[in-house]
Amino acid sequence: MKRNKYLLLGGLSFLCLTGLLAGCSDIILFHPKGPIGDENRFVIIAAILLMLIVVVPVFIMAFWFPFKYRASNTKATYMPKWSYSAKIDFTMWAVPIAIVIVLAYLSWTRTHDLDPYKPIYSKDKPLNVQVVALDWKYLFIYEDQNIAAVNQLVFPANISLSFKLTSDTVMTSFFIPQLGSQIYAMAGWQTRLHLLADEPGTYTGHNQQFSGNGYADMHFKAIATSPEEFQAWVQKAKQSPNKLDSAQYEKLAKPSAGYPVTYFSSVEPGLFEHIIRKYRPDWGINTGQSAEETVSAHLEPGVSDGL
Repeated sequence: MKRNKYLLLGGLSFLCLTGLLAGCSDIILFHPKGPIGDENRFVIIAAILLMLIVVVPVFIMAFWFPFKYRASNTKATYMPKWSYSAKIDFTMWAVPIAIVIVLAYLSWTRTHDLDPYKPIYSKDKPLNVQVVALDWKYLFIYEDQNIAAVNQLVFPANISLSFKLTSDTVMTSFFIPQLGSQIYAMAGWQTRLHLLADEPGTYTGHNQQFSGNGYADMHFKAIATSPEEFQAWVQKAKQSPNKLDSAQYEKLAKPSAGYPVTYFSSVEPGLFEHIIRKYRPDWGINTGQSAEETVSAHLEPGVSDGL
């Protein structure tokens, strides 16, 4: 009778655990669509499994010990004078130390391998995009195409994306979970990020850093297309009557939530640099360095990224 009761309890526990884990299939981090996202998933899963080496035995023993040494179990060994076990002491120290060493090695090597400042190889020329975080929207400026879009990022699949990021508001984060690394955008600074989508699709991008009342609406669609579809989209944007000059930008920069997707057929030269210099007038000027070198001198690669 007691055995059936324990079997029933174990079965119910298993069903509860299965129910809790069922939602994991919907976590988009575990469905990467690019090499950086795939590496991020590996690091997350590896770290979880390594930590479970400690966690799982603890939970098992938490149930097994009270069951085995319950008052009604007269067969359990009773050792009132027992106080020390070299084997237990070794296991309690050796296993966590080994796990920490492995985690440290994994973190160190992957942090450098996944440096967001590190370009990603692709057979075609990278697509250069300047990203400006506003209240509460993202502005994407395509350097080579001389167009811009608000709250929509369109790019060809299998081509490296080279982002330059800044903020014209408080610090925000830029994150497309299925493509990979999160990185911060900060006023007066330029950070870098390189991503790649290995197949066409529509992916969600959003701000992970609380930035005020419209924070919940600060998201966008990242659309990976074929090269032909991307060129068609560029031509569509070039037909827009909107032109992104300083006056138009000042209107765009005003706080607003739920801003609709908007295209600009041209962009005022140097607008991105002007936004940075609003907060750091000397950025890239009178230093004997280029803007890129100035950034490298103040920000070590990877200091603003996160998984």
